[in-house]
Amino acid sequence: MAALAIALSALGGTLVGGLISYFLQKQKYDHDLELLREELKTEYMAERLARHYLEHKGYTDRSFKELAKHIGGFEENELRRILVRAGAIRIYKDDGTEMWRLLSRTKERALKKSRVTDENGS
Repeated sequence: MAALAIALSALGGTLVGGLISYFLQKQKYDHDLELLREELKTEYMAERLARHYLEHKGYTDRSFKELAKHIGGFEENELRRILVRAGAIRIYKDDGTEMWRLLSRTKERALKKSRVTDENGS
């Protein structure tokens, strides 16, 4: 009987120690994640802003020049990386203008283009 009590005490101590360790590690992880978010806040917000402009109902495509005007403070290639992280793809118009579109809106753009073609009778 005494051996069983000792075994249960050891098991209880191990469980309590494990739970304390788990909660301390979780708290440290949450704190580290918050610090990382603060460090990357500028880029995260720039990515959200890029997505906001690229999700606008009226425009499936946006020129790089227009996006750069609204999302300031970044070098051109850095802004392009932000756009890619936001889920955008680069397209060039016939005149060479650099345009950006969310990959998720490619079908929408194709449908819009086919409707315009049908309306023009081409």
